[in-house]
Amino acid sequence: MPSRRTGLSSGRKARDRGQVAIEYLGFIPILILVTLAAVQLGLIAYTAEQAGTAARAGARSASLRQGAQPACSDAVSSGLRVVGCPASFGSETVTVTASIHIPSVIPGYDGFGNASKTATMPLDH
Repeated sequence: MPSRRTGLSSGRKARDRGQVAIEYLGFIPILILVTLAAVQLGLIAYTAEQAGTAARAGARSASLRQGAQPACSDAVSSGLRVVGCPASFGSETVTVTASIHIPSVIPGYDGFGNASKTATMPLDH
């Protein structure tokens, strides 16, 4: 014969399961924010890496006197936008600083600025 106590403990377990579900629902927004932050940090790092690639390509092209801007734009992924790639010529070298706009994973927020990297190459005579 089932005891009265067993019936009470099974009722508590059912309520506890509901409580865990509510706690989990409260934790979901935190998980989403942490995930978005991780993705955004990865996107910032990727954009900085692409800025370095663009700077090296632009400096290589400018050292051959072919112009830096087209080479910078061609060197980056299609989803990124090069906002500047000026070349500065010295007596034996050329220096290019590539700036790429950092995209945001947050819709409507565009405040991450630009990632900039510089590369210097010897001039090809």
